[in-house]
Amino acid sequence: MPAGTEARSKVYLDMPVTYLKGVGPARAESLRRLGIITARDLLFHIPRRYEDASTISPIASLEPGMDGTIIGRVISKGIIPTRRGLRIFQAVLKDDSGMIEASWPGQPFLDRTIEKGDMMLLTGPVKFFHGRQLQPREYIHLGKDDQGVNGGRVLAVYPATEGLSFKVIRGVIDAHLDTLLPLLNEYLPADILSLADVPPLREAMRMVHRPVSIAEGNLGRSRLAFEELLFVHILHRRANALVREKRRGIAFENRRKLTSALKKALPFTLTNAQTGALREIVADMTSDRKMHRLLQGDVGSGKTIVALFAALLAMENGYQAAIMAPTELLAEQHARTIARLLAPLEIEPILVTASLSSAERKSAAVTLARAEPALVVGTHALIQEAAVFGKLGFVTIDEQHRFGVDQRAAIAAKGDSPDILLMSATPIPRSLALTLYGDLDVSTLDERPAGRQPISTVMRPESARERVLQFVARETEKGRQAYVVYPVIEESEKTDLKAATTMYEQLSAGPFAGRVVALIHGRVPADEREKIMRAFRDGKIDILVSTTVIEVGIDVANATVMLIEHPERFGLSQLHQLRGRVGRGAEASYCILLGDVGEEAAERLRIFTDTDDGFEIARADLRLRGMGNLFGQEQSGEATFRIADPIRDESLNLKARDSAELLLARDPELSSRENAGIRKIMGARYARALELFRVG
Repeated sequence: MPAGTEARSKVYLDMPVTYLKGVGPARAESLRRLGIITARDLLFHIPRRYEDASTISPIASLEPGMDGTIIGRVISKGIIPTRRGLRIFQAVLKDDSGMIEASWPGQPFLDRTIEKGDMMLLTGPVKFFHGRQLQPREYIHLGKDDQGVNGGRVLAVYPATEGLSFKVIRGVIDAHLDTLLPLLNEYLPADILSLADVPPLREAMRMVHRPVSIAEGNLGRSRLAFEELLFVHILHRRANALVREKRRGIAFENRRKLTSALKKALPFTLTNAQTGALREIVADMTSDRKMHRLLQGDVGSGKTIVALFAALLAMENGYQAAIMAPTELLAEQHARTIARLLAPLEIEPILVTASLSSAERKSAAVTLARAEPALVVGTHALIQEAAVFGKLGFVTIDEQHRFGVDQRAAIAAKGDSPDILLMSATPIPRSLALTLYGDLDVSTLDERPAGRQPISTVMRPESARERVLQFVARETEKGRQAYVVYPVIEESEKTDLKAATTMYEQLSAGPFAGRVVALIHGRVPADEREKIMRAFRDGKIDILVSTTVIEVGIDVANATVMLIEHPERFGLSQLHQLRGRVGRGAEASYCILLGDVGEEAAERLRIFTDTDDGFEIARADLRLRGMGNLFGQEQSGEATFRIADPIRDESLNLKARDSAELLLARDPELSSRENAGIRKIMGARYARALELFRVG
């Protein structure tokens, strides 16, 4: 017996997959392209979907108009050319009950992969075209035999690669499953499994690879998705805890002087969401740990007032507070709003922008340099070397995604470990926010203040263009203002999209002649954009033709119409942000989507027209677009999910978060014997995870 043969005959999880029976060097190379190097990798190669062969219909029972799933043998095939140059692959399939033609328009390449005599599983609509014809939405190549699938077997469909079909992968996994499963050791505590209501590891893997039903396969998958979510929450929370240990903050005292005075002076009542967010922020600020919190909320949810209460808490403790916005217009708007709200308290915010006169800059600098309570609102000017704070204790960064990491760090460095509140008007479902922003604590405003005007949202076809433009003109005749938004700046031969520059000229000379129309887009210099937006805010412009540069902008209470052309070219969340530019005053407001769109786009846009809940729209948008790489790049403690999806698995994600809190509360470094398995798996699966736990 050759050396090493005896050792190789014993299967173990870290064994190179090459030595598994039925693999060999050639298949091992193909498996490597799928990331399968060891027997463990093979076991954790999870099906991407299941096909339930128990729902198979006899071919003879199919009628036009039905949606059917069949299994049949290919008895003939070929490519059919059409007069328009389209090439159609067609195959005739037969089972014990009869025959049917299957047609794949525009997919002639299937002639190279589907052979006469192959068994196929097809799913799709049945139509009548010179007889019954099935047009497969999905198909599975079953090889030359049916492997008993007609008996109701659930088929696992695995991610495959060129030269290695899902059927071969399924055969290899099935051949070794009984040997590999007993080698798995459970690493999650029993109470965590119970809390999540997911099966133990061995049973979950059996369910995943040999389910008796699709529901059972999904239950097994839920265990693996749960642990991915759990590990990411653990890593985020541990990293956050280590950062906080190194950064002692200011322990403010909740004196309820300025904050109570503001609450009494407000002409409205805070929403439950605002009250809850404030409670979380105050708890952070009164602890001795530095606050690092994200306040996210939909358009009009009242984030600024929450930030103002936090700023006053710092001020009543003798500290300065700063609110930094990405544009001068937004900073000016915040300053005006805050000045109005704080007038009863006789507090005047200090505005700091690059446009201040020399005398104004000097006056602001003198005030800030004093170690006395003050509230400053500004732009990037706050992080310039000339801006010196005497006693900065609290910072709010509005539209935080518009600032770089270095810029956010620069404003924080202006004080001695000030508390940081980031604000974002891009709604993200809370469960995803907890995962995406794992290094932050998250507060969510998911309800709007009373009295916010609803916005009528409608879709109109191209044939209604004249009527729509007449409606916009009538609104401006009443003294209202409107936005008209396009997806591109200039026309191109490659597309037939209407462009902002061309349409600005046509609209100005045509339906909006006699009105003041302006054009704004990303190529307009920043100072000119600010000038145009300021004129629009002040009512000097009736209609603003634009691209999405106005997606995040200022409040113009007099703007009542948002007209969006080619709406199919925008994401749902982007459309929602654009809609948020209107409906800010007392008058009825409208968002009109104009253009002819396909059936699929129309279905997607109906989600937008049917709800004004930004969180529901964000959830739908992410479902449609997919998660992609959640973290953008490999970072410590962050990994792209292979199985889990924080949107699809929302309730599982919340259980994972609670489980992570429970585990770390009783064992912060996962150093106990009970948690040794978790630490080992995480150390193997996530780069630098051991470093975060100060192990090794």
